[in-house]
Amino acid sequence: MFYRQITKIQATTILVSTIIGVGILPLPLFAVREAGSAAPLVTLLGTLLAFTGLWLITILGIRFPNQSIVEYSPAIIGKWPAAVGSLLIIGFFAVLTSLTAREFGEVVITAVLKRTPLEVTVLVMLLLSAVSTRQDMRTFAYIHNFYFPMLLVPVLLIVALSLKNADTINLQPVYGNFSGKIISSIFTVAALFQGSFIMTIVIPSMRQAHLAMKSSLWAILISGGLYITIVAATIGVFGAEETKLLLWPTLELAKTTSLPANILERLDAAFLGVWVTAVFTTLFSSYYLTIRSLSNLFGLRNHNLFSYFVLPFVFILAMLPENILQMYEIIQNVGRVGLFVTIAYPGLLLIIAILRKKRGDQVGQGADKNP
Repeated sequence: MFYRQITKIQATTILVSTIIGVGILPLPLFAVREAGSAAPLVTLLGTLLAFTGLWLITILGIRFPNQSIVEYSPAIIGKWPAAVGSLLIIGFFAVLTSLTAREFGEVVITAVLKRTPLEVTVLVMLLLSAVSTRQDMRTFAYIHNFYFPMLLVPVLLIVALSLKNADTINLQPVYGNFSGKIISSIFTVAALFQGSFIMTIVIPSMRQAHLAMKSSLWAILISGGLYITIVAATIGVFGAEETKLLLWPTLELAKTTSLPANILERLDAAFLGVWVTAVFTTLFSSYYLTIRSLSNLFGLRNHNLFSYFVLPFVFILAMLPENILQMYEIIQNVGRVGLFVTIAYPGLLLIIAILRKKRGDQVGQGADKNP
């Protein structure tokens, strides 16, 4: 039996909960490092660059509504070049999954469970993700829908409450001191949106694939708007120079925020609870994308075979960075290089598909597709 059950709203929530993840903690630091007070502007430009990649993958998905990028790329560029491209996608998201798990572990053992071995926290989160990926696309969407309000509402509340401590003078000059290094900051911020590549496996399960662009647009507006607000609030409270000295500026922002009437004097504990949920949804999506792409590459109908098979390799990759500083250096470098996979490769596929007039089978509103 075939199903196409993902709605436009569900696709939006999947994208938002995938994008909002572990990178929310160091985001202001990444943006402010080279841009200074222009960090909100850099975040906006990074968001626009990220939307370029999401737009490309969505256009391709609408053009080939029954298939993921691994499945339709051979029809566009040939079997062997497509296999190389698919392996790059799989390898990139496997590395991205491992780095997400490692960053989660570093934050947990630093801020919460200080006596817990790093390997334990990383392995537990990876196991949780591996078990969760043994589901179909419908359950995958339900999980994201369930956690979506738990992610968005608390973060917006914390940011809104923190604005009472902000000083607009810290955000001036708005344009900062532009230099060539700011480009690298834009790329780093754009890399935080790379989880939106999950759209390639969401579109084949949507009831109305032609509405996928609306989902993409709403998702980038919500997640991008949230990221810009977080960066602006952090810079407004701490200032650009002090933010550069903070490893996790967003967590420090939560520490300085309190509920009215001092019901809670610090919101960092509540924020970390929300952040753990955000990490899980992001890790869940990147792991799911990795194993689904593997199953598509080998022409398998079921991806469960790879749920635990990939786990040891991802765990080993997560343990390779020697310390937290090296980890963040690797994260930034991998994220920038990954833009070629998530933006340049889909762009190349779209151009060739248009030139060669390649399209997938069109689906009607009531058509079905196996998730």
